[in-house]
Amino acid sequence: MEDQKIQKTELKKACVNCGAELTYKPGTTSISCEYCGHEETIDVDKNGFEELELYPFLKEMGSQRHSEEISMLHCKNCGADQHVEENYKSLHCVYCGQPLVLEDAYKENWILPGAVLPFQIDKNQSFTIFKKWVKGLWFAPNNLKKAALDPQFTKGLYLPYWTFDAQLYASYTGQRGEYYYVTKRVRNSNGKMVTKRVRKTRWYPASGEVSGFVDDTLIKASHQKTGRIPGKIASWDLKKLQPFNTGFLSGFVTEKYTIPLKDGHLHSKEAAKGIANTWCRRDIGGDTQRVLSMNMKLSEETFKHVLLPVYVSAYRYNGKEYNFYINGENGRISGTRPYSFWKIFFTVLAVLVAIGVIVVLSK
Repeated sequence: MEDQKIQKTELKKACVNCGAELTYKPGTTSISCEYCGHEETIDVDKNGFEELELYPFLKEMGSQRHSEEISMLHCKNCGADQHVEENYKSLHCVYCGQPLVLEDAYKENWILPGAVLPFQIDKNQSFTIFKKWVKGLWFAPNNLKKAALDPQFTKGLYLPYWTFDAQLYASYTGQRGEYYYVTKRVRNSNGKMVTKRVRKTRWYPASGEVSGFVDDTLIKASHQKTGRIPGKIASWDLKKLQPFNTGFLSGFVTEKYTIPLKDGHLHSKEAAKGIANTWCRRDIGGDTQRVLSMNMKLSEETFKHVLLPVYVSAYRYNGKEYNFYINGENGRISGTRPYSFWKIFFTVLAVLVAIGVIVVLSK
């Protein structure tokens, strides 16, 4: 189905001096040429990014306003779709590493994002993080070390997310629990009678209202081909968001959103319920709480379509695909990994031999 596709774009800008590619320098507001050293400053909007009113925009989504047409390429191996410029000579799929065929390109529209969190670490730093991580893996195949060092299988990827803001109001009924202790005589495991303090709870009725501002509820906006981005790395400092400018995307792949705004909004409302429940429990107080009923309302809802940075490395071993992810802002790493059967076999064999030697010598 269409909403299950992964669609990505990789933007290129040519150097005015030598014609080579200008790429974004992570952690800066510049794009530069690695061949002649020419640099250009990214013009960041001093007014910041705009929070868009949610409901008026939901009504206009079908008109495809604020969109542009791009060329898409389909990966025949894993099914992902991504964009390349005409001056590309070759490109590998960001998820599985297989070559893409330029002749298979087709046209599609996508709505431009409103904000971007630029990469803060560059590809060389990501290689260092990969190498350290791979070095610490027990029983990893030797080929895995080669994969982690191969630039063609590592891509900087901007992932699409929705963020939602709202004023939250909730009324609730519940119970406040307060602990107290009683002393009992019980028999222990040795059969002796001992004194033991037992905690109990007294419950009191509670009700009230809570309200406040919910800021930047983050909801993923794409069905990643390899599944959900690991929670270990899916945390970014949204205070570093910049107004959208294509300069920040130069030299990186950008994934198109495939989860509609209306679906993202539904997920954000579920997240808001969790926040409201936490606020209610805090308002109830005591040692423990029960929220029996809650009526939540959201108002002044706004949203942003944002792009967040991650490095992805694809690797195949014994016919199975593995992916490794590095957060492009803070360097956190996570991934699945293969195991070497022979390394495990010889390690177990060595342990058994050592045990055998010890048994023989002890006789």
